[in-house]
Amino acid sequence: MGKAPRIIRKYPNRRLYDIANGGYITLAVVKQLVLKDVVFQVVDARSGADLTRATLLQIILDEESGAAPMFSSEMFAEIVRFHGAAQQSAAGVFLEESVKTFLRIQSKLQDPVPPGHGNSTNLTPDLWCQLLRLQAPDVEAMLGNFLERSAKRIADEQ
Repeated sequence: MGKAPRIIRKYPNRRLYDIANGGYITLAVVKQLVLKDVVFQVVDARSGADLTRATLLQIILDEESGAAPMFSSEMFAEIVRFHGAAQQSAAGVFLEESVKTFLRIQSKLQDPVPPGHGNSTNLTPDLWCQLLRLQAPDVEAMLGNFLERSAKRIADEQ
């Protein structure tokens, strides 16, 4: 059984109280918890409602307003369009699985190459962007074929 999440209470004045440390914390501290893979849950101090997702979105919003945003306006517009649409849940699953796949690939590519097995390449952010842009058409074609076959299989079974 997993360790219980660290509880952070959010009060109506928007302050965050870390139960484990017995003190108020900032969103920057919450971000550090994320970066350290600390399992936590943000709960409303009055109702007990889970506010973890909203808190993480606030961190992303703060990061996106900085000098080097990760997402384009077009990307956010597409996400807004998905909300309330029939494909909303599928889009969420797809994005989550895509990020997990990206992280697995990144981890494999950054592992040191054993001696005698070729040269190690340090993938800088610019090289990552180049790699992804070059692979995008192939990934799109592969996913398109997969989705077409899956839809046909589902239609055939009905």
